Amino acid sequence: MRETLTIDHLGAQGDGVAHTAAGSVFVPFALPGETVEAAVHKGRAQKMVLRTASPHRVDPACRHFGACGGCSVQHLDDASYRDWKRDKVARALAARGVEADVAPLMACPEGARRRVTFTARRLGPDILLGFNVPQSHHIVVVEECPVSAPAITEALGDLRRLATTVAATPKAFHMAVTATGAGLDIAVDGAGQLGAKQRRTAIDLTLSAGFARLTVNGEVVVEGRKPEVNFGGVAVAIPPAGFLQATMDAETAMAKLVREHLDGARYCVDLFAGSGTFALRLAQAGRVHAVEGDAAALAALDQAARRTPSLKPVTVEKRDLFHRPMTAKELNAFDALVFDPPRAGAELQCCQIAKSTVRRVAAVSCNPGTLARDLAILVDGGYRIERVVPIDQFLWSPHVEAVALLRKPAPGRN
Repeated sequence: MRETLTIDHLGAQGDGVAHTAAGSVFVPFALPGETVEAAVHKGRAQKMVLRTASPHRVDPACRHFGACGGCSVQHLDDASYRDWKRDKVARALAARGVEADVAPLMACPEGARRRVTFTARRLGPDILLGFNVPQSHHIVVVEECPVSAPAITEALGDLRRLATTVAATPKAFHMAVTATGAGLDIAVDGAGQLGAKQRRTAIDLTLSAGFARLTVNGEVVVEGRKPEVNFGGVAVAIPPAGFLQATMDAETAMAKLVREHLDGARYCVDLFAGSGTFALRLAQAGRVHAVEGDAAALAALDQAARRTPSLKPVTVEKRDLFHRPMTAKELNAFDALVFDPPRAGAELQCCQIAKSTVRRVAAVSCNPGTLARDLAILVDGGYRIERVVPIDQFLWSPHVEAVALLRKPAPGRN
């Protein structure tokens, strides 16, 4: 049975939300104020027909929009899109009772995404390479991607040929592609065990296409050039499939906010430091202790610091901060702190930061919900939020980054 639905607002994942007598219904690709006709199954609309369009609806930038699962809100005008993303951060903070000045969204340009993870699957002699349909294992073969860096989209043909070569299983597998200064760094996972002939062909394809490195199931198959990225003027040889901010623009913006807030600190600690996004920049002005649980990322950071004599001393520590957070007593040795955890946030670590005497804290997050939880802990511990800046680096998706800048007054001062 089909129903007529009026969209009330955009949900957290970019679906339109309609209120009905049976409860909320999520309508993919619908906008507030629109009227649609659709079949409803378990709270989701299917086979939607648009009856009344919103004035904020625009033509999507990509021919694959609506089928490809990479973008959810290409059909929303720019101003409304920016407001929606900023409001995601503001609403998350308000839900936790956190009062903060939330700045306008820092925008993300098209063609800036330097890391993309494709899904691939062999289909007879052919290969499917693209992105999954939302809530499906079906793969949409992409011919363009206005979100991704040109170096990635221009290489789609070579990437398909490489995927065809390494596919040693009929099952779907993933191909993470990162644009670096040395060329594309490709990490394949789940494609099966390479045979000797496959390996030779894959090596030849990688080198002839000018790719920097090919890694299959964690093994470096060939590395023609060391894949490097630049963190504030410091060259870092990143590990295969290592964490990297999705766009250079967002990374630069976040690093600028962090550096300005921590300016003048003599000794900083960088928690969840990765390969040194913040630590190596902060070390241009003062001593830094970098803490990270991933050994490969930490090694990349350490090697980069050692190769750059202009930096102030950088020490590193391998530590699982989820299970063994730095204690307040340990943190008291530092006068400034930055943390950038995965989506789960840093709840236990923030409990220790809240008890510490660290005066200035910069919190970086890719999840407004866990950020709000962590900030509430810090505020309860005496910190004041000076500013929260939402940053877009996952264009036309529901994901949004944020940098929160906090300060703890000196004892005896209000």
